[in-house]
Amino acid sequence: MLFSRFKTHLPTPEEALPGRPERDFTVPDRHTVLGNPLLGPYPEGLETADFGLGCFWGAERKFWQTDGVWTTLVGYQGGHTPHPTYEEVCSGHTGHTEAVRVVFDPAVVPYTALLKLFWESHDPTQGFRQGNDVGTQYRSAVYTHSPAQQQAAEASRDAYRKVLQSSGYGDITTEILPADASRPFYPAEAYHQQYLDKNPAGYCGLGGTGVSCPVGVAGAGG
Repeated sequence: MLFSRFKTHLPTPEEALPGRPERDFTVPDRHTVLGNPLLGPYPEGLETADFGLGCFWGAERKFWQTDGVWTTLVGYQGGHTPHPTYEEVCSGHTGHTEAVRVVFDPAVVPYTALLKLFWESHDPTQGFRQGNDVGTQYRSAVYTHSPAQQQAAEASRDAYRKVLQSSGYGDITTEILPADASRPFYPAEAYHQQYLDKNPAGYCGLGGTGVSCPVGVAGAGG
């Protein structure tokens, strides 16, 4: 995960790698920590949220440790190449960022609480990098699954921007976009799923700014 040769330019659809019509590897059936299925359909009443905050190994662990989260899985999102591989994403020629899909019970953990965890677990002002991890696949992103999520994400960004700037940070570079058909989530290879559970001493470059995100900056829901 510690490379600096990756492109810091998002490719256009014409520049992106062609990909493939379907996934050519198997995703594990169940979460190694939570025990629940990784892939949907998920039980009624649960909601889905997608976040990109740097290397997805450490990012996924942040969310699976949160009460009310039913399952998590890592993957690639926000790019152009269908069913990419990890090597293709790392080349910078797919446009994807490393993402975590979080399936949660909103009666236990509201979407706003997940947003707070998201903002405080990384530096959303760094553009195409997180610390020593450089490349478009490390950019900060929120991909929303409803208008309520979109509104909450934008409101939290606007509130957090103010406290970050007052603490000396630059502007937030996080992209907040719908997780629609143009931005599908492609699950990553099996060895990436719950990587830090299987490799407790593995690399985690995740680190926040130390600046607290205001609580209650957006209405709950998703």
